[in-house]
Amino acid sequence: MKILKRPHSTVVVNLLIAVVLTLTVNFSYLLSLMVEKRESSAHRQEQRIQKPEHEGILRLSDDGYGYVMCRRSLAPEFPDSVEQYKIFVSNRKARWYNLKDGDTLRCTAFPPHGKANRSIDEIITQNGNAPAPVVYDRPSREQDMAVQLIYYFLLTFLLMTVMTSRLDRQNITTRNYLQRCIVVIVLTFACYFFAPYINWHSGKIMLIFQNPTTPLDWMVVLKCTIVLMVAIFYGRIYGLILQRQQIMLEIEHLRSENLQSRYNMLVGQVNPHFFFNSLNSLSMLIREGKSDKSLDYIDQLSYTFRYILQNGQNTTTTLAEEMEFARAYGELFKVRYADKLFIDISIDKAYNSYTLPALSLQPLIGNAVKHNTITRKQPFTISIRTEGDMLVVSNRKAPKLEPEPSTGIGLKNLSSRWQLITGKDIEICENDEEFTVRMPLQKP
Repeated sequence: MKILKRPHSTVVVNLLIAVVLTLTVNFSYLLSLMVEKRESSAHRQEQRIQKPEHEGILRLSDDGYGYVMCRRSLAPEFPDSVEQYKIFVSNRKARWYNLKDGDTLRCTAFPPHGKANRSIDEIITQNGNAPAPVVYDRPSREQDMAVQLIYYFLLTFLLMTVMTSRLDRQNITTRNYLQRCIVVIVLTFACYFFAPYINWHSGKIMLIFQNPTTPLDWMVVLKCTIVLMVAIFYGRIYGLILQRQQIMLEIEHLRSENLQSRYNMLVGQVNPHFFFNSLNSLSMLIREGKSDKSLDYIDQLSYTFRYILQNGQNTTTTLAEEMEFARAYGELFKVRYADKLFIDISIDKAYNSYTLPALSLQPLIGNAVKHNTITRKQPFTISIRTEGDMLVVSNRKAPKLEPEPSTGIGLKNLSSRWQLITGKDIEICENDEEFTVRMPLQKP
């Protein structure tokens, strides 16, 4: 059985999970990036305040590194008392800031360690101007973060898609689940070698497989493992949800089939009872030689049987249609009980479109006629009316001197059908004088 016939909904869910998981595995990186941005300006200002400034001329060697040659006065009152000192400049800093031999630099410096010289920290001015823009190839933290997010988003979405793709068109079995798990494990292992990282020596974003010296990055391994485990658990949960939906659909299908079969059985019990009574009435008219009434009776009988055939497979019908059937069905009895049987119908037109189980009035009218005395001295009236959203059928009780055998199938069928179709129960009220059945109508 196929379920989830809207594949786009699964894709949307996979995309949302991929976004959430990508942000989760990179949460610490995102947090550090935000904290770094927030504190960078304050930190630089603090460094300037805490560290003294130095000014001197840069001298670079052929190897790219060099020194800022600085001078300072030991005593202002003795102009010739000058101390010379050097601040070390690494070849990397010289390359980053495009420093040239002979540049006049104003900078801050890290304090010396032991007998070593001071080392340059931050360049404040270069030849009296703001320092040149950094020219090193290392990407910014924002670029690095964007590459990381894109990679883990694509990895997560790929694994989620493998675990859920076309699962609704296959049998959901443990073997199928394990096969998918093996596929995502292999994919994760393969994708690991295409994970991005920063090579701090070259300052470039590289892939794991491009660094043969250290192919194992534990942070990347941890992130890929988290993505893999979430995908495996998600695939299992997704499969269980599909299994549950399949079971619910199967239960609903079986329930519908059961209701239809039970309803067909109930209707089948109604039709033979009605058919035999009709034949008995028709044969009586023919024996009495009442040809005109026989023809009228046949016309009404034809209409009622046509209604039964058309509505026998329908579970519900409108109150207006059921009342038309009740009038035709009542005419069949009026032919037999001329001037002795009356059917009083009082229906509020506002409820004509309300629904009820088809063929509900037939057993009530038939039972009323069957079990009560109908004579000229004691004419019999069946009342059919609406009281709010309730359809009420009632008649006075006039039991026959010799009661006809009754199996109670008619009322039992009616009650069962009403419960099966509407989920509601009918009310049967009986005392020594009156028999009443109240049936709730359903709003369309």
